[in-house]
Amino acid sequence: MKITLKLFASLTDYLPDSAKYTNFVELDVAPASTIAKIVEQQRLPEKWVHLVLLNGHYIAPEQRSAQTLNEGDVLAIWPPIAGG
Repeated sequence: MKITLKLFASLTDYLPDSAKYTNFVELDVAPASTIAKIVEQQRLPEKWVHLVLLNGHYIAPEQRSAQTLNEGDVLAIWPPIAGG
């Protein structure tokens, strides 16, 4: 099944070169894949996976290993951001 993965800020370094300027890539994933599985497959450092939205809805860290994805879902991930 196909989903869209959007990565922001420093996490765009984990996208293919062709997607670095658009910040998203379409992925073909196994049915019932979890958010945690996608993070693992994309080799995203867990400590940099801070804010996670699935179709615009926040997914808490304790829910990411159980939350499954469906065809057409949009998974957006931001790293921790600090500023001043």
